[in-house]
Amino acid sequence: MQLISRTSEYALRAVIWLIQEPARSQTARQIARGTRTPPGYISKVLQLLAKAGLVRSQRGLGGGFQFASDPARVTVLEVINAVDPLERIHTCPLGLKAHGKNLCPLHCGMNEVAEQMEATFAQSKLADLLNTDSASVPLGIKLKPTRPASPAQT
Repeated sequence: MQLISRTSEYALRAVIWLIQEPARSQTARQIARGTRTPPGYISKVLQLLAKAGLVRSQRGLGGGFQFASDPARVTVLEVINAVDPLERIHTCPLGLKAHGKNLCPLHCGMNEVAEQMEATFAQSKLADLLNTDSASVPLGIKLKPTRPASPAQT
C-alpha cells in the first residue's frame, strides 16, 4: 500500500540521510546508495528539495548536498509538499455533474482521510522521526540526542 508518492518517499529518505551528518556534503550517488534509491531519480528529488530551500547544493570538487535547516523545525509535510504535494478531493473525481462540489460519501470519506494524514504529517517533525523510542527507525539511523553539558564541563 502506498499512501504517499514514491517521490515523497525518496525525499523523506534523502533528508533523513542528510540529517545524520549535517556538516558533510554528500553527492547524489552517495545519497542514492545510502537510501537505496535510483541515482537518477534521487538527483531530481534533491533538485526539488534544493529549490524549496530544504537542502543546499554545491557544485564542483567537494560539493554535494547538505540539509539546510533544523530537523526539529521541519515537518514531514514540508518535505512532501516540496516534491509532490498531497492531493485533496475538491470535486467529483468521476466528473459527475450531479455531484459537482458535493462529494459522494465515498469521496468525502477519502478526502477526510487525506485531511487527517496531512494534519499528522504537519505535526511530525523530522527530528521526531529519528529520536523515537522505537527499535525501528528510518533507514536504521538514529540521531544521538544532544545532551546538556555536565557541571564539570561548564
